[in-house]
Amino acid sequence: MPARTGANYLERLREAQPEIHMEGQRIKDATSHPTLANGARTLASLYDLQHHPEIGPDMTFKSSTSGDQVGLSFIIPKTHEDLDRRRIMMRHWARVSCGMMGRTPDFLNVAVMSMAAASEFCGQNRPEFKQNIENYFEYIRENDLTLTHTLVNLQRSRSPLTTALEDRTDVALAVVKETDAGIIVNGARVLATLGPLSDEIIVYPARTHRLPGDAGERYAFGFALPCNTPGMKFLCRESFDVGRSHFDHPLGSRFEEMDAVVFFNNVLVPWERVFLLGDVELANTWAEATNRNAHTGHQVVTKNVVKCEFMLGLANPDDPHPGVDSIAAAEVDAKVDQWGVMCPPYMPLLVARSLFIQMYPRMAEILHFLGSSSLMALPTEADLNGPLGEEIRQYLDTDTASAEDRVRLFRLAWDTCCSSFASRQVLYERYFGGDHIRNATVLYSMYDKGPASEWVQEFLEME
Repeated sequence: MPARTGANYLERLREAQPEIHMEGQRIKDATSHPTLANGARTLASLYDLQHHPEIGPDMTFKSSTSGDQVGLSFIIPKTHEDLDRRRIMMRHWARVSCGMMGRTPDFLNVAVMSMAAASEFCGQNRPEFKQNIENYFEYIRENDLTLTHTLVNLQRSRSPLTTALEDRTDVALAVVKETDAGIIVNGARVLATLGPLSDEIIVYPARTHRLPGDAGERYAFGFALPCNTPGMKFLCRESFDVGRSHFDHPLGSRFEEMDAVVFFNNVLVPWERVFLLGDVELANTWAEATNRNAHTGHQVVTKNVVKCEFMLGLANPDDPHPGVDSIAAAEVDAKVDQWGVMCPPYMPLLVARSLFIQMYPRMAEILHFLGSSSLMALPTEADLNGPLGEEIRQYLDTDTASAEDRVRLFRLAWDTCCSSFASRQVLYERYFGGDHIRNATVLYSMYDKGPASEWVQEFLEME
C-alpha cells in the first residue's frame, strides 16, 4: 500500500487493541482514551503530511517493490542527495511537535533500514536471518507501520560489585525455549516510548549495554512482533496529558508520546521474525557493524536542531534567529559504507548528541531565569473567561501584548520548562541515548588519539 494517511494509522491502531495498562486500568482503545488520544492525533498528522499538496513531495519516494510512494525515512541512501532529502523529510516531522516527540516513526524506520541494508551481518551464523530482516524491512516500508522499541533490562542492583549481567538476571528478557514455531521469550524490558501508539515493537541490544562472553547467549537476540501479540503487556507511566486545553497545556495536550515497561510472558516469536539469536559477539557489535547509530543519529540530531530552534524562538519571541544546521558537516563528509549505503560519519553526530544531553537541561534553566516569577502564578483559559477576566486584562496587559497573548506565551514557556511534561523532556534528553558519562566514554574510546600522542612524543624527543 502507498504511504499511509492519518486516518489509516488511527484505524489500524483502533483495531489492533494491544494490552495496555495505565493506573490500574486496561485501555482497550488508545485512539479514544483521554490521555493518549491527542498524542495519537499528532502522529496521524505526521502521516497526513505525506499527502500534503505542497510538502507531500518532500515526504515520500517511489518503492522499488510496489511502485507506490512510500515514506522517505525508509529510503536506503546511496548518494549525498538522498541523505539531504531524508533530513528535509525528518525536519518536517520534527517541526510538527517542535522537537518534543523524540520517537516519531522515522527514528526506527532508519534503524531497521540500516540493519536490512547490512543483512549479511545477521546471516553470518544463521543464513535465514538475512532474509528475515530484509523481509521485515520491506513489510514495514510497504505498510508504513509505526514501531516502538525497547533496549534495556530492568536493574536489580546498581552495585559496582555486580557484573554486567547479574543486575539483569531473573527479570531480564531472555530466551527460555526454542520450538519448531519459534523462540519463547520471557521477562521485561524498558523503555518503550510510543509503545501504546505503535503497530509493532522491535527488540535488539542497546549500544550502551554489553553482554558478557559467558552465559550471555540467552540474552543475545533481535526480533520484532506486533504490539498485540498474546502474552505481551504494556505498563504505561502516568500521563502528562491531563485533559487540559491547548491554551493551558500547549505541549502536554498535544505531544504525549507515552513511555512504557513491556512484560513478555512466555511470548512466542515466530522464526521469520527473528533476526539474531544466541551470538553474544554479534549482539555486541550489531550497531557498529551496520552503522545503525549513525543513521539514527542523523534523525536524532535533526530533531534536536528543531528543538533548539524552538527553544531559541521561545526565549526570544520578538527577535527569532535562524537555526544553525549542525548536521551539515556529517552529510558533507558522508561516505558509502561496506554495505553500499551512503552513511554519515558517526563521530560528529555523536558529539552533537553528547552535547545536547548537557545543553537541553540548561536551556530549560535559562527559561526559568527569563520567565522568573511570571511563571509561578499563571491564569488559565477558564480564568480569562471567568469573573476575574476584566481584572486579568487590566493588570496583565503590557505595552507590546494583550493579557491573553502574554499568558498564552508564558503558559507555553511553563509547559516547556516547569510542568510535568517539561520535566519528562529534560529526563528524556538526559538518558534516552545513555547518560552523558556513558556517552563521553563511548566518544573517548572512538576518538583517534594517536596523532596527538605522537605529536607530544615528537616534542619530548626534540633536541
